[in-house]
Amino acid sequence: MELKNLMEGQVLHVLDRILKDRNDVCKCDKCRLDIAAIALNNLKPKYVVTEKGRVYAKLAALNYQNEANIIVEITKAIKIVGENPRHD
Repeated sequence: MELKNLMEGQVLHVLDRILKDRNDVCKCDKCRLDIAAIALNNLKPKYVVTEKGRVYAKLAALNYQNEANIIVEITKAIKIVGENPRHD
């Protein structure tokens, strides 16, 4: 197994759910990744290196507060990227 930040997958999953329902946000790859990067920089990482660690971390991440924190940071990041898009 390799070193993995599980928060990346969680943020991308939640981001895709949020973007699906928003028509006021650019959904190009550059904007999507910029939003994810900003959100991840403001969230505590969850690194694992073993399968057992991955399972424990995923279980711990399945709580409402964790999801709420992710949504808050993605919402902030959407605002930042929306006001300062870097795509052509």
